[in-house]
Amino acid sequence: MLSLFQVFQRPYMVVLLGLGFASGLPLYLSSSTLQAWMSQDKVDLSLIGLLSLAGIPYSLKFLWSPVLDYYTLPWLGRRRGWLLLTQGGLLLAISSLALQDPARAPLGLMINALGVAFLSASQDTATDAYRTDLLEEPEMGAGAAVFVLGYRLAILSTFPLALFLADYWGWPGVYLFMASLMVVGLTATIVAPDPPFNSTPPLGLKEAIVEPLGDFFHRRGLGRGLAILVFIVLYKLGDSLVRNMATPFLLDKGLQFTPGDLALPNLAGLGAIILGSLLGGAVLSKIGIYRSLWIFGALQAASNLSYWLLALVGKNFLLMGGAVTIENFCAGLETAAFVAYLMSLCNRQFSATQYALLSSLMAVSRVIVAPCGTLAAATGWPWYFFLSFLLALPALGFLPWVAPWQGLKAKGPG
Repeated sequence: MLSLFQVFQRPYMVVLLGLGFASGLPLYLSSSTLQAWMSQDKVDLSLIGLLSLAGIPYSLKFLWSPVLDYYTLPWLGRRRGWLLLTQGGLLLAISSLALQDPARAPLGLMINALGVAFLSASQDTATDAYRTDLLEEPEMGAGAAVFVLGYRLAILSTFPLALFLADYWGWPGVYLFMASLMVVGLTATIVAPDPPFNSTPPLGLKEAIVEPLGDFFHRRGLGRGLAILVFIVLYKLGDSLVRNMATPFLLDKGLQFTPGDLALPNLAGLGAIILGSLLGGAVLSKIGIYRSLWIFGALQAASNLSYWLLALVGKNFLLMGGAVTIENFCAGLETAAFVAYLMSLCNRQFSATQYALLSSLMAVSRVIVAPCGTLAAATGWPWYFFLSFLLALPALGFLPWVAPWQGLKAKGPG
């Protein structure tokens, strides 16, 4: 079993852990944690809701990603230079949130949060490009898993821990402390190795904008390229349907569990998704990206049936804990394979732009499921979760074209 995890012994895995932590740190500090601060300061609920607009840069990062492919800053090379710049900016921007007064100047707070989100989305673009340039295909799953582990640790720091510390330090003190944690990312960037694949940057900004899409279809052909894009949209559709409605189903809109009832299962679910990500990365290094997509995608689809069974049985604590744990574990497996697949699709010359575009397509599934509350109300919970299983199957039907089982064992779509 030890040999299965040898891929995690690469020294740069520690770097990816730190970069994952830095990538996850700003997300809640400009959204959920900030909303908690605004709520405690009695800010109007409509203004708190508007804070969600600060997340727009995460959906639009592909618009400025060509800049990161084309321009090389005069320090630390093509990828790490942008990482250092965005991480330094985030340290200052998060610190400046500590100086804001939500009750007296909510607009200033929101503009500051938008700046944090813009820098965070830019950091994500640089991080994704660095990770893609650094890892060989057999390492991509493990690298993605370690990155996700760092990301999850940051989420724990910026939400549960931040809310706990706010009772003792106050919100300004919490934000200054959280800003100081960006040092983890800065340190990882400074000690990180340069990618061994020194691809040539685009010759001009126009080439950086136009060529990534042309290169994608040139290497795969129009038909297969379009099939891959549709597959990316569909692959996490079933998972998105469950995740969007799981909490309402378990609480007041469904089985009437209390928030306290969900505390232990949610903690187990967090451990399960981390374990699933790490195990998925290890298995992927042995069987390859293609086969991992088949196996982990099928397991993720099947895991939706655990919620279907719970909906049929009704309120049952053990069955609820099992459903949460199983679904999160399979989501971890699936994420390791899917992130590795997206990385393997990218030409390192345009990795910032291509990964930003592909990850934006991946997010489309979360938009498609926006009417899922109406669907659940119309069908009832058992049918809703059974439909989530059925709607996970079309993506698997694309696998013979986009990732054939008999493809090279450790190769991606190349």
